[in-house]
Amino acid sequence: MAFNKIWCTIALGLLLPFSYAHTDFFTSIGHMTDLINTEKDLVVSLKDYIKAEESKLEQIKKWAEKLDQLTDTATKDPEGFLGHPVNAFKLMKRLNTEWGELESLVLKDMSDGFISNMTIQRQFFPNDEDQTGAAKALLRLQDTYNLDTDTLSRGNLPGVKHKSFLTAEDCFELGKIAYTEADYYHTELWMEQALKQLDEGEVSSADKVYILDYLSYAVYQQGDLGKAMMLTKRLLELDPEHQRANGNMKYFEYIMAKEKEANKSSTDSEDQMEKETEVKKKDYLPERRKYEMLCRGEGLKMTPRRQKRLFCRYYDGNRNPRYILGPVKQEDEWDKPRIVRFLDIISDEEIETVKELAKPRLSRATVHDPETGKLTTAHYRVSKSAWLSGYESPVVSRINTRIQDLTGLDVSTAEELQVANYGVGGQYEPHFDFGRKDEPDAFKELGTGNRIATWLFYMSDVSAGGATVFPEVGASVWPKKGTAVFWYNLFPSGEGDYSTRHAACPVLVGNKWVSNKWLHERGQEFRRPCTLSELE
Repeated sequence: MAFNKIWCTIALGLLLPFSYAHTDFFTSIGHMTDLINTEKDLVVSLKDYIKAEESKLEQIKKWAEKLDQLTDTATKDPEGFLGHPVNAFKLMKRLNTEWGELESLVLKDMSDGFISNMTIQRQFFPNDEDQTGAAKALLRLQDTYNLDTDTLSRGNLPGVKHKSFLTAEDCFELGKIAYTEADYYHTELWMEQALKQLDEGEVSSADKVYILDYLSYAVYQQGDLGKAMMLTKRLLELDPEHQRANGNMKYFEYIMAKEKEANKSSTDSEDQMEKETEVKKKDYLPERRKYEMLCRGEGLKMTPRRQKRLFCRYYDGNRNPRYILGPVKQEDEWDKPRIVRFLDIISDEEIETVKELAKPRLSRATVHDPETGKLTTAHYRVSKSAWLSGYESPVVSRINTRIQDLTGLDVSTAEELQVANYGVGGQYEPHFDFGRKDEPDAFKELGTGNRIATWLFYMSDVSAGGATVFPEVGASVWPKKGTAVFWYNLFPSGEGDYSTRHAACPVLVGNKWVSNKWLHERGQEFRRPCTLSELE
């Protein structure tokens, strides 16, 4: 017995580390699908518990009905009833034994199985970070795709298969998360949406007093004193004794009085300062605006003259023996930098194999920190990734060979195939794939030089969002399952092509899987010779 206990303890100790292996659920839809199965298992367990409770209550109900009839008869003529010796015996038996059994049945806890299952499954539950990450993703999608709160709340998104909506309580929670991040803009939007839904008659546990408390402060923090006062008055109508609201009201009235006494000239100068600030805001992060516009499909359009230079063709990899008789379909996506797309270049079977190999290894994607030289997670990259070597699977080896044949570049010095799955609102903000001059040690450990080119497979279709965009030139490349895009990050001279700065737009609806191969300079000396001009 003691040995069994020790063995169970050891087994539990071995299992527990794996239970925490899949963290950051919100960064990968692929891993989040496991949570669906977890929740389904809990629902089955909950139904079993309900059945057990119903069975227990049915037994108690039958017992009560039987005794109700018996006691009705007995109380009408107690002496006559007990004059029958069998009735007298059964009364003694019931009160001495059967009522005790009934008590045990009533006290019996039918929830043991459900609670045990909950305890086990809880190890695989997402945590506060996941909930916050998913909430921030909704806010990010709202901004990137210019969605109003009502559209998001009602679930009116393009390409959705399973429509869902946000309750007033959900909207309140989103507002609170924005508030904890000192994001008063989104706090206002979502608290107003929660209030709107309650005003329309939605039944909810969300309290208008709490919502108005957050909302009035968020509005005040953004400088709208008049609206903050109006909201605070509404709060006090609901709860006249609200201590903080009463204090805020006095403070707002004091500030309002001071502003009225302010000199008009100072107001004029403030207006001028606001205009200057507005001009500065318009110039702030121009790349961000370009990036978001491209994600929405509002990017720069090519001139007809440039478009005429884009072609589609059958490509044989510069007469590669494998593709002379069976060339692949290739089309130009952009001219400068030259971005080409290969169609039907990876089969559904290969995609599934790659995903199955990668899924158990997916971990939060990292970025290179130029200051420390180490890899670290970042808020601007929301995905999970895994690395696959050619020797692990004939499929991966075949994919690597295909990339080499079609690019003409040596893949023996390339990085392993990186597989990535994007999470809720998954994205990778504008970045370069190559190492710049100010980070000469970016790939020093690899000893293979800089990243000369990028090959990117799209392993899923995406219902909405998820484009690969190039803000510097205004290019948008949309995911299409079974295709791949390729571009050079470096000019033949070895200088970086800064027009290749690109980003992965947030996934609005759907699940985005990609895999990419970064090819390096070493081994390409005769495959792509250097030129004397820096920009050639």
